[in-house]
Amino acid sequence: MPFSSLNLSAKLVAALPSQFKTPTEIQTLAIPAILANNDVLALAQTGTGKTFAYGLPLLESAALNAGMHRAVVMVPTRELAIQVSAALASVAHNMNLRVMALCGGVDKAEQLELLSAKPEILVATPGRLLDLLNDGAIETDGIDKLVFDEADRLLEMGFWPDVQRILALLPAKRQSLMFSATLPEQLEQIVANVLHKPAVVKAHVANSVVEQIEERLYLVNKGSKTQALITLIEQQGWEQVLVFIGARDNADALCKKLTKAGISVAALHGDKSQGEREQVLADFKDKKVQVLIATDLLARGIHVERLPVVVNFELPANPSVYVHRVGRTARAGENGLAVSLVCHGESEYLAAIRQMVNRELPLQALAGFPVTDKPSTGESKRPKRDKQANRRTARKTSAKQFQVKKNKR
Repeated sequence: MPFSSLNLSAKLVAALPSQFKTPTEIQTLAIPAILANNDVLALAQTGTGKTFAYGLPLLESAALNAGMHRAVVMVPTRELAIQVSAALASVAHNMNLRVMALCGGVDKAEQLELLSAKPEILVATPGRLLDLLNDGAIETDGIDKLVFDEADRLLEMGFWPDVQRILALLPAKRQSLMFSATLPEQLEQIVANVLHKPAVVKAHVANSVVEQIEERLYLVNKGSKTQALITLIEQQGWEQVLVFIGARDNADALCKKLTKAGISVAALHGDKSQGEREQVLADFKDKKVQVLIATDLLARGIHVERLPVVVNFELPANPSVYVHRVGRTARAGENGLAVSLVCHGESEYLAAIRQMVNRELPLQALAGFPVTDKPSTGESKRPKRDKQANRRTARKTSAKQFQVKKNKR
């Protein structure tokens, strides 16, 4: 099926990059529903073409109603804002349309100047968008299309209070589109409040992982994870690896250990400036860096063509994050490998992931790394507190009262 069969104009079809031969499943399902001016809830796994599933109808509308309508796309991170705006701009440029990214880490005065040209599509993070709306820097009258890209992540990352404030500032009469890889219960409630009689399109079973991803989960000791990762990288000959980790301090610590092992590695997290982040990501994409260690907050928007391997150095506490993480590989129909290093202390996280994706995800042994840690029994290793002693201590108010009394002779 060609793109022209989706009621897209010849001008738009001609503006598509040469590699765009046929629409993906989510594009085939979502584009007609959006062009029919319905509110839409679309469930689409990462890497399945959702950006153009909503982006092409937005560009079509902008081309047909030049200067009259504008669209806003909300995304959870600046990296994703930059990625989405660049993707849409690659088509918009050929149609004399403008797409602009609005996110933190960029000079506000520079953004205000670019906004004066009234770009047809704004791709924004909630914080910067709300800031500019409150300043009156964005005319809201013409905004009649609003997209929530990775809506589940907007909810999980605590942006929803800002999103609600943004909704109050935008015209009530608008077309709203939500795209999400997972559908947690909280999001279902928000869908009911934000979308009006939405058309629901599903390119996959909710909360699932694309079939092209091979998932391997290794049970290892917590203290063996670093060496296990180094061994896998060296023995498997992985040329490009994206490693997910929970905290920025842990990312830096792991980065140092891999560097000592002679591996070309860089970390991507919130302590780095926007310029540093862009340079690190560019080096990874250009394969100047073999291993990229990223926290979840900064991993949003990382799109690397034909990324072969993703590693969960630590399992996420939120099971939907697992779906997003592994979805960084096997994009656009390619095959990929997702490896998780799991210790006994993460058994509850693993159980939650298994329940969400509705698959067994069996643990296997990793050669050379016998497991000696014991599963947690749930009991505290600390001795029981002497409550009477604690009360006596609490009643003491001066340093003299803590001194040991000498025995009288």
